[in-house]
Amino acid sequence: MADTVIRALRREDRPAWQVLWNAYLEFYRQDLPADVTETLFERLLSTAGHDAFVAVREGSLVGFVHYLFHSSTWSKRSTCYLEDLFVSETGRGTGAGRKLIEAVYAAADGEPGADGTVYWHTHHHNERARKLYDRVGVLSDFIRYERS
Repeated sequence: MADTVIRALRREDRPAWQVLWNAYLEFYRQDLPADVTETLFERLLSTAGHDAFVAVREGSLVGFVHYLFHSSTWSKRSTCYLEDLFVSETGRGTGAGRKLIEAVYAAADGEPGADGTVYWHTHHHNERARKLYDRVGVLSDFIRYERS
């Protein structure tokens, strides 16, 4: 059985990452302009504050995680927001999702000036992912609101 390897996103991952990104957007019923996706990919490869890991099995990308560090009003140190996490059908049940989250945890622990906090959101209907999240995190009491 093949192991899942977690590593940083590379420029040459673009075609495979794009397939996963499109599936992620479809899951969340989002339709983004191509230039937004292009800007995101370039941010993920730059030092502009966004970072990404990918999960690789048998030479193929099966998942990704995007995260960023930001200042907080509740701490003198920065905190980590895990913004996007996706694992393909072929990668689900292999530990790829857990390994991607753990890679972000390690990045948060190693980030100079960060407090080690990692947080994320998901839709209430994302039951499959929430089973994992309940094992690797703690459901907070916060409810998210957005501008209408």
